[in-house]
Amino acid sequence: MRVILRENVQNLGKIGDVVTVADGYGRNFLLPRNLAMLANERNVKELQHLHRIAGVRLEHARVESLTVADRMRGQRITVKKHAGDDGRLFGSVTPREIVDLLAERDFMVDRRDLSVKEPIKALGTFEVEVRLHHSVMSTFTLIVEAHEVEKMAEAPVISDDDDYDDYN
Repeated sequence: MRVILRENVQNLGKIGDVVTVADGYGRNFLLPRNLAMLANERNVKELQHLHRIAGVRLEHARVESLTVADRMRGQRITVKKHAGDDGRLFGSVTPREIVDLLAERDFMVDRRDLSVKEPIKALGTFEVEVRLHHSVMSTFTLIVEAHEVEKMAEAPVISDDDDYDDYN
């Protein structure tokens, strides 16, 4: 019996595969559990049609990703973080922050698509790689600068010689 798999079946095949199985296995296990459907002429043609549609959608997404990659390449994004005198950050630049900075420039990416080699915990310039499609990668420059800290005006110092009664 020839069937088209609707689900991944261990030791048999993946979704969309047309496989030949024993009549009893197909009739008593695969078909009742909705893991497969009969591979008649109509179903095979429908499967081929769905594969063509999926191929067109994948190609459209790849072309769109290429245009986004061209726009993203060469971008310089600056983030200001609090840092110590030695240039180390208090915390780190997280992928969520990078995604938010990209969203401000109309680049919609998922944080899991960012490829940051190690956590960014210092001031400097970093190259960040982004997977826009399974076959399209792009990079941009992330600049981490120190956040300017406003110095507070120094309070007057009261010495022991001052008369405290003047303040009461």
